Amino acid sequence: MDTKWVTSELAWTAHPETGWEEVSGYDEAMNPIRTYQVCNVQEMNQNNWLRTQFIQRRDVQRVYVELKFTVRDCNSIPNIPGSCKETFNLFYYESDTDSASASSPFWMENPYIKVDTIAPDESFSKLESGRMNTKVRSFGPLSKNGFYLAFQDLGACMSLISVRAFYKKCSSTIAGFAIFPETLTGAEPTSLVIAPGTCIPNAVEVSVPLKLYCNGDGEWMVPVGACTCASGYEPAMKETQCQACGPGHFKSKQGEGVCSPCPTNSRTSSGAATLCTCRNNYFRADTDPPDSSCTSVPTAPRSVISNVNETSLVLEWGEPRDSGGRDDLLYNVICKKCSVERRLCMRCDDNVEFVPRQLGLTERHIYISNLMAHTQYTFEIQAVNGVSSKSPHNPQFASVNITTNQAAPSAVPTMHLHGSTGSSMTLSWEPPKQPNGIILDYEIKYFEKGQSDGIANTVTSQKNMVRLEGLKPNSAYTVQVRARTVAGYGQYSFPMEFRTPVEDGSSSKSFQELPLIVGSATAGLVFVIAVVVIAIVCFRKQQNSTDSEYTEKLQQYITPGMKVYIDPFTYEDPNEAVREFAKEIDISCVKIEEVIGAGEFGEVCRGRLKLPGRREIFVAIKTLKVGYTERQRRDFLSEASIMGQFDHPNIIHLEGVVTKSRPVMIVTEFMENCALDSFLRLNDGQFTVIQLVGMLRGIAAGMKYLSEMNYVHRDLAARNILVNSNLVCKVSDFGLSRFLEDDPSDPTYTSSLCIFPQGGKIPIRWTAPEAIAYRKFTSASDVWSYGIVMWEVMSYGERPYWDMSNQDVINAVEQDYRLPPPMDCPTALHQLMLDCWVRDRNLRPKFAQIVNTLDKLIRNAASLKVIASVQSGVSQPLLDRTVPDYTTFTTVGDWLDAIKMGRYKENFVNAGFASFDLVAQMTAEDLLRIGVTLAGHQKKILSSIQDMRLQMNQTLPVQV
Repeated sequence: MDTKWVTSELAWTAHPETGWEEVSGYDEAMNPIRTYQVCNVQEMNQNNWLRTQFIQRRDVQRVYVELKFTVRDCNSIPNIPGSCKETFNLFYYESDTDSASASSPFWMENPYIKVDTIAPDESFSKLESGRMNTKVRSFGPLSKNGFYLAFQDLGACMSLISVRAFYKKCSSTIAGFAIFPETLTGAEPTSLVIAPGTCIPNAVEVSVPLKLYCNGDGEWMVPVGACTCASGYEPAMKETQCQACGPGHFKSKQGEGVCSPCPTNSRTSSGAATLCTCRNNYFRADTDPPDSSCTSVPTAPRSVISNVNETSLVLEWGEPRDSGGRDDLLYNVICKKCSVERRLCMRCDDNVEFVPRQLGLTERHIYISNLMAHTQYTFEIQAVNGVSSKSPHNPQFASVNITTNQAAPSAVPTMHLHGSTGSSMTLSWEPPKQPNGIILDYEIKYFEKGQSDGIANTVTSQKNMVRLEGLKPNSAYTVQVRARTVAGYGQYSFPMEFRTPVEDGSSSKSFQELPLIVGSATAGLVFVIAVVVIAIVCFRKQQNSTDSEYTEKLQQYITPGMKVYIDPFTYEDPNEAVREFAKEIDISCVKIEEVIGAGEFGEVCRGRLKLPGRREIFVAIKTLKVGYTERQRRDFLSEASIMGQFDHPNIIHLEGVVTKSRPVMIVTEFMENCALDSFLRLNDGQFTVIQLVGMLRGIAAGMKYLSEMNYVHRDLAARNILVNSNLVCKVSDFGLSRFLEDDPSDPTYTSSLCIFPQGGKIPIRWTAPEAIAYRKFTSASDVWSYGIVMWEVMSYGERPYWDMSNQDVINAVEQDYRLPPPMDCPTALHQLMLDCWVRDRNLRPKFAQIVNTLDKLIRNAASLKVIASVQSGVSQPLLDRTVPDYTTFTTVGDWLDAIKMGRYKENFVNAGFASFDLVAQMTAEDLLRIGVTLAGHQKKILSSIQDMRLQMNQTLPVQV
């Protein structure tokens, strides 16, 4: 609806008739318009209503109203006996039919629903022309078929120039080769409405589900899933169509690439081709990509040269004249042994050796050995490439014929000692495996080990056994043997060492020398020990003098075995820190499934990660929005540079980053239960004390690890602790700014994401006093914050310091006020909180001490049964906030909301407990009967009922 363009009568309903009046007028461009005006300022108690005609809602859930109006300044109206106003009220009324009349619905705020009180930015006086004001308001959610707009005047002098009622939508669009239909926005300005998508013709889905989110401003957000042009089709019309490849072109894979001309020696005649077929006698290997050229088999090698040496052979050859157009050329050598008449050839025996190998040679030479003597051989050298197996013809080859010569025997494999005396030894050996003829005799070479002149003695034997004489007793000898045929000697065997035994009488000499040897060894050992002792004393002296020169900060960096956190902002190039501490993930391994929030830099999504060799896992994905600056990219990735340095079961784990594709991403493990504060509020009273202490122990263990790495978190709070399905708590959010705001007197802090919570300024309620006043952030200030986290956990996500302002919190802490123990909080835990909140940061416990304390409490569960008293040394002004006064609430439902038990409002109403007098008489049996079954919730409600009874007794004399 837009009255600006209406020239006929609007005929809206006015009540009373002396109130609003429809008149004709002109706008700034002198176009005729219909307006309503009212100016009964001379009369008291004005209540003038104006209602529009029935407006069909269709499927709209939220409506926006644009009002153009003028208001006269009350000060410019003389002699006003009444009460002049400069505002008016906007209402709406929902109905399934156009059933409104002059008297129905009643002209009052209920049943009409108030949208807002409308005030002008500018008013005008009598001597001035009317100044136009424009205001836009919205309301929803709407559920009935239509609605009326209503305007209430309580004594203003004004004109309603035009009224425009409209809604917002995301227009039909094509994104990621998918069509998304026109989608209306949600019931709230922050709502995200899912629009399912369908692939455009000739496109296929890349990932599912395929959907797009429409936000409250009618703008599309990042799509989830995508389509892409199928193989044989390419993007067209600014990526809104997929058109077929033309003749002579192809596209082998689905994707955003364009069609390509057919490669060399291939062709296609039809459109939408996914592959170009090879021409005759041309082929592609199985491993060749579809866009590679078709190739042929190579010709035979050229210029084969052979060099025979007895029973070995060296072959060399040149490249083929034509390699077939490929660079994967290999060579095979086929060995054939032929008869003397050269009429019959067969494959060579398996004992023939080829170096480096027989098949798949990349070099153009080969060494062949272990051939038979005086034998004719034929060798074929084949040239093959990747398509030789595709050809119906055998590979082309070059051949060479050779005849081996007489060869010397091979080496003797091994020798054995059969017996020995002080001056002799008897040895035997096996004949060579390849004698290459009749062995005439053996030559044995031996010499005493360590002999300075190096001259060896030789003897011969016609058998494979020998007795060496004239040897020294108790001496080691090195022995080798070789065989001889008519072709000459073969190679010596591998040197082997044998020892002659000790002769009689020599042992006594050895025992006589033994005391001298032992004495010498003992003296040497004493000398070594003395040297070591002197060295240690000197080293300690030097170390003590050096230690005194180190500062405390330097000592913590040189502690042996300690890993120290490195600030990524100290790198001259921040991208270097990302490369060093964060693993790069290929974009193909990441699949986004659902947008679960919006962060400072972009969207936060849930998805899957499938790395090679690892199973697929759920992950949280933080994306960097399009159009980022280099500074934003650096700040975005700095959190990954920090997180990538940590490896602890209670620290959120970084899987990696995506920086070489778009969008830029940070990928972490996925925590099913999101942030700890919201998780506790959702499960109020459902955990045992031991379970809560276990959560606190995990958080403390993670902070102990961070403090040992000299990392200060600065933003430790329950909202920045993530919880997985096994109730394991992990510290997250390493993105708090390193530089604080200049005005700490009015800090704020916002955080709404459960996967990557972000904060902009100092979180006052969690921050230690020295950090607020002097910006002194240390592990001790993290300990203070940990105490606040303990209070949050034990109070099931209660807001620290309740509804106090940040400045009130600062003042209270400065006056030594401390938070009281939450309901049913063990005394030992509240005392640990108070220890964390000691003003002197040097007196606060270290995280290692906190972990030890919690371990002792877990092992001694009886110590957790002592419940802290609310009056235990805590200032009364803060305590008053823990007990809500029931008299300040209008209904029982309001009281239940105040104690965070609003989920049971219908239970109370349906059971008849609608007044505070009845509620004050309720028992545990009554709560169980009306459906309050959780023990923690029963205890919380009964405790508040007890407070209500005490307050009723205190007010009793006044009521009498």
